[in-house]
Amino acid sequence: MDTYYHPQDLGHFADMGQGNKDLWEKFMTYYNAVFAEGALTAREKALIALGVAHAVQCPYCIDAYTQACLEKGSNVEEMTEAVHVACAIRGGASLVHGVQMRNVAKKLSM
Repeated sequence: MDTYYHPQDLGHFADMGQGNKDLWEKFMTYYNAVFAEGALTAREKALIALGVAHAVQCPYCIDAYTQACLEKGSNVEEMTEAVHVACAIRGGASLVHGVQMRNVAKKLSM
């Protein structure tokens, strides 16, 4: 079955620079600075990125950061825990917005 997402497309990410080289270079400078060693290790940053990739549901990012995590020494247990953290935050964020629903329902029910 054909899908919208094709794993080989990730290899064409840099092609996005063809539309505006200046903006692409600025993005890549920022991106590389973000993932450079700092207060967090590259391994820790990859785990964060893996969790975020799941929260935003980007299959390309999931593939890329699964590979990055493994290359930087993470194991499947750590990676699974990172995904669960993302799930808990995303679920909690959905639930807390229920307060907005309750406020509106209360206001309209008056």
